[in-house]
Amino acid sequence: MKTVWKISMATGLLACSVWAGSVLNITAEGASVGSQPGTADDPVVTKSYVDQQIQKALQGGTISTQAPTATATPVATAAPSSSPAPSSNEVIIVDVKPGQTLIAGAGAEFIVRAGKAVIYSQDSNGVADLTDGTDLANGLAAPSNHLLSFPRDGRGITVQEGQTLGLVVMVRGSYTLK
Repeated sequence: MKTVWKISMATGLLACSVWAGSVLNITAEGASVGSQPGTADDPVVTKSYVDQQIQKALQGGTISTQAPTATATPVATAAPSSSPAPSSNEVIIVDVKPGQTLIAGAGAEFIVRAGKAVIYSQDSNGVADLTDGTDLANGLAAPSNHLLSFPRDGRGITVQEGQTLGLVVMVRGSYTLK
């Protein structure tokens, strides 16, 4: 009889455990598991909101929104156009037409986004390709999407011979378009 008693108690205990687990699970679902995203219980936030809050925390409570960067368009005259030095991290988009040369100011950085560019340099020193860690001499092709650094004035890029389309270049720093 002891064996029947033990089996009966184990079965009863197992049944009570399953029942209690079911009741607790139903209660827990009502609290937070079944909440829909975007409701007051589970709000959805955007990346821009998170970025603003991070900037607010880093800057001591002020939120600054950045205006979209302006696109600089080259002048169609033969006179060279130049840019004032933008703020420390401002990036300007410059369109270079065939036959024009984009000359960098000291410390400027270029990234060729569209078109085929060639390095222009007045001396034997070239331009630093920071992406590959190489020095690009005068006349070599400037790779697209590589960060090019211009430590001195008088160096730049031009549209490759035979290209009918111009260049789209991201520029940080001062430049002259000839």
